[in-house]
Amino acid sequence: MSLKSFQPTLEYAQQLDRLDTLRSFREVFYLKSNSIYMDGNSLGLLSKRAEWTLLEVLEGWKEYGIDGWTKGKYPWFDLSEKLGALMAPLVGAAANEVIVSGSTTVNLHQLIATFYQPEGNRCKILADELNFPTDIYAIQSQLMIQGFDPDTHLIRVKSRDGRFIEEEDIIAAMTDEIALIILPTVQYRSGQILDMKRLTAEAHKRGILIGFDGCHSIGAIPHSFSEWDVDFAYWCNYKYLNGGPGSVGGLYVNRKHFGTKPGLAGWFGSRKDKQFDLEHIFTPADTAGAYQMGTPHVLSLAPLIGSLEIFNEAGIENIRKKSLHINQYLMDLIEHELDGMGFVIGNPREDHRRGGHVSLEHQEAARICKSLKENGIIPDFRAPNIIRLAPVALYTSYEEVWHVVQTLKTIMTEKQYEKFANEREVVA
Repeated sequence: MSLKSFQPTLEYAQQLDRLDTLRSFREVFYLKSNSIYMDGNSLGLLSKRAEWTLLEVLEGWKEYGIDGWTKGKYPWFDLSEKLGALMAPLVGAAANEVIVSGSTTVNLHQLIATFYQPEGNRCKILADELNFPTDIYAIQSQLMIQGFDPDTHLIRVKSRDGRFIEEEDIIAAMTDEIALIILPTVQYRSGQILDMKRLTAEAHKRGILIGFDGCHSIGAIPHSFSEWDVDFAYWCNYKYLNGGPGSVGGLYVNRKHFGTKPGLAGWFGSRKDKQFDLEHIFTPADTAGAYQMGTPHVLSLAPLIGSLEIFNEAGIENIRKKSLHINQYLMDLIEHELDGMGFVIGNPREDHRRGGHVSLEHQEAARICKSLKENGIIPDFRAPNIIRLAPVALYTSYEEVWHVVQTLKTIMTEKQYEKFANEREVVA
C-alpha cells in the first residue's frame, strides 16, 4: 500500500491510488463527478449493490404480497437474523449474538431496561461526558423510570482536555455504586478509540456489566466483542455500513446472557416457532433475537443485504488497513499544506487509538465547512469547532484527499470563509 515516504504531490496521491487493493470497490458506489464526499462517518453513500437488493425486496413485495414473509429471494420473517449473521464478523461475534433491529436509541433503551438491575448501594450508571447526547438522554430516561434522579445516579467521567477520555479515569470511577457502564467504542467528535478489552476486564473484576455504543466504529474498525467478553453493544448502520438514512440498527448480546428476559418485550422477540401461536405468554428466542420488539422495517433492512455483501468481500481487516493509511495521509497533508493557518488535529495520532475520521479543529470551523460545501466538498461540522473529515476506505481516493487539502488551503489563503456566518446549519 504505502511508498517509502510521504510526498505532498498530486502524482504521489495518484500512485497511492494505483497501489490501493480496495480501489475496485469505488466503482460500486454512486459518486458525483463534481463533488468529493467526506461525510461517510455521518451518512454513508449509496452503493449499487444496496440499491439492487432494495429493488429485489420491493419486487418480492410486488410478486408475493403477504407471502413475502416466507417466500422470495429474501423472505422477511427471518431477515433480521440472517443479516445479524452477516454482520457478526464485523463485530467479532457468533451469528446468533447479533440481530439487526430497531435503532440506536431504541436498542439502547432495550438494553438498559434489560441489564440495568439496581440493587442496594449498586444503583448508578457510568458513562462519559463526551458521549453522543442520545445515549445520555436514554440513560436519564431509564433512570427516571426506575425512580432515580439522573443528576445523582448518572456518573459521567470527565475529560481532562475536552477531546479524550482516559481509560484510567473510567476505571477509577468503577466504584461499588456502579451497576452498569455504557461507553462509546469511538468518540464521535475526536475519533478516539476506547480500549474496550481493558475496560471490559476491569468492569468484570468489579462485578459490573458493560456495554458499548458502536455507531462510530462499526464498518470502520475490527471488533472482538465475544473474545473481549463485552456484555452488549448497539449501533446504527447508516454511517460506514452504508445502509441508508434511517437504516435499521444492530445490537449484540453476549451468549452468556441468553435467557435473560428482555426488559422491553415485543412479539418479534419471540421464538420463531412460537411467534404465530399468538399466546399471551411471551416465549423469547434463545438468541440475540429475543431483544427485538416490533415488526422489522423490511424496506430499511433491504439495502443492508447488498452493503454487507460488499463488506464481507472486502474484509474488515483490509478496510481498517486502508482507513488508517488514508487518514494518516490526510493528516500528513494537513500538517504540510496548512501550517500556520490555525488548524489543530484533534484526534489521537496513534493507530490503535484513532477511528475512521480526522477531527480538524479551527475557531472558524462552521464557516470553513460552508465554504468547503460551496467548493463541492462535503464535510461534517460538530460544535463548537470541529471539521470532521472521513476518507472512507471503500470509496474515497487518495487523489480526492489531496484535492480536499488543496481546497482548504485556497479557502484559507483567499479568506473565502469570511462571507459565511460562523454558526452551524440546522442539520450539521
